[in-house]
Amino acid sequence: MKIRRPFISGYLDTLRNRWRANVTPGGKWLIGTAFLSGLGAVSVTVPVYQIFCAVAALLVVAEIAGFLWRPKVTVSGELPKRTSVSQPVTGELTVTNRSRWPIYDFSLAFFELPDALQELDRERMVPVLRSGESISISITLQSLRRGLYELPGIRPYTTFPFNVCRSGWSRVPVGSLLVLPSFHRLSNIDISLGTRYQPGGIVLTSHVGESPEYIGNREYVPGEPARRLDFRSWARLGRPVVREYHEEYYCRIALVLDTFVPPEIKAGTAGFPNLEAAVSLAASIADALSGGEHLIDIFAAGPELYVFRAGRHTAHLENVLEILACVGACRRSPFDTIAPTIADELGNISTTICVFLDWDQPRRQLARTALEAGCRLKVLIVRDGPTTMPVDSHEISDISQYSIASIRDGSMEVL
Repeated sequence: MKIRRPFISGYLDTLRNRWRANVTPGGKWLIGTAFLSGLGAVSVTVPVYQIFCAVAALLVVAEIAGFLWRPKVTVSGELPKRTSVSQPVTGELTVTNRSRWPIYDFSLAFFELPDALQELDRERMVPVLRSGESISISITLQSLRRGLYELPGIRPYTTFPFNVCRSGWSRVPVGSLLVLPSFHRLSNIDISLGTRYQPGGIVLTSHVGESPEYIGNREYVPGEPARRLDFRSWARLGRPVVREYHEEYYCRIALVLDTFVPPEIKAGTAGFPNLEAAVSLAASIADALSGGEHLIDIFAAGPELYVFRAGRHTAHLENVLEILACVGACRRSPFDTIAPTIADELGNISTTICVFLDWDQPRRQLARTALEAGCRLKVLIVRDGPTTMPVDSHEISDISQYSIASIRDGSMEVL
C-alpha cells in the first residue's frame, strides 16, 4: 500500500504542533534525557537504566495528573479588533474557575499564531485559581506585518504538577485582528491641484452633501431633458421654461499604488520591504489629502484593479487604512491589463500621484497616459538602488525617488 506524501506531511505537522504546544521547555529536556538514557539502557544492571525508568515514570505521572486536573474554566472579554504595525495591543480577559477544585499553575496563552504575530509577556502563571474565583489576565499582541489575521483560539491550561506538560485542550475563539499600515504624517505635499468638469457630477456629489447650484430660469430649447422644466413658471408665463444650474467643477485626485513585486524576490517575516514602504507612503499621502476639499480615488494596481474613493466626507481615513492593510503583492506585471482601465478614469481626474516600486517601460507608459489625459502628475519611486530604466526628469518633471529607510523612519516631512 502506497502512503501519500500529503498524509505523512500532515501527520508530521500535527506532531510538531503538539510538541510545541503541549510540552514545556523543561518537559523537552526530560524527554531528551529519557531518549538518551533509553539508548544506553542495554541491561537492567546498568545505572543509566534506572535514570530512564525514573524519568519515564515522572512523565507518565505528569500526564495522568494533568488529565485529572485539567482546567475547567470560562473565558470572557474581547481583544481589540485592530492595531498598526509594531504597535502592541492589549486586551483584558476574565477567567472563572468552574470546577469544584482549585487549579494550580494556571496560564492563558495563544499557540500556533501566524508568523507575523507574536505574543508578548506570555506564559504568565497564576499560582492558584480557587473554585468559583475570577481573575483578569491581560494578553498583549504585536504584529510585524500589516494584514487581516484570523487568530487561533486562546488556550487555558495548567502545568501542574511538575511543569512538564500543558494540560487543557479547549480553545476559546477570539475573532480576528486587523493590522493597519504604519505611517508618518506629512506637513505638506508639493503638488499642483486643479479642477475639472465632472460628467454626471450630480450623482457623484450627491454622496458628499452637495447639489448643483440653481442660477435661474430661461426659455426652453427643443431637445432639452423634460426633467428640467419648471411647470410653475410655465403656467405663470404661458410658455415652457427650464431651470438652469451651474455646472460642477472640483478637484479629483488619483492615487495609484504599484504592488508588482517580481517572483524572484522572496518575502521576509515583515513582508516585502519596498511594498510595505510604498503602502506606508500611500497612507501618508491619503492622510495629508483627506482633510482637504478633494475627492481621492485610490487605485491599487495588483492582479485586479482595486478602486476606493475617499475624501470630502465620502470615507474616513480609517476606511482607507483598512483597504491598504489588505492590499497584497502582485507577482505578475499587471500594467498591460490595468493601464487601459485606469486610462478610462483619467479623463475626469485633475491630478495623479503615482507611487511606484520601480521605473520601467510599463510604468513610464502609465505616467505618460496620465499626462496625455491632461492630468497634473507626481511620480514617487520607492526603491533602494538604481531603477530598471534611468529616470528622465525632462520627460516627467515632478518625479522623485525615496529610500525604504527614509519612509520607515519618517525623515521626510514634505513630498
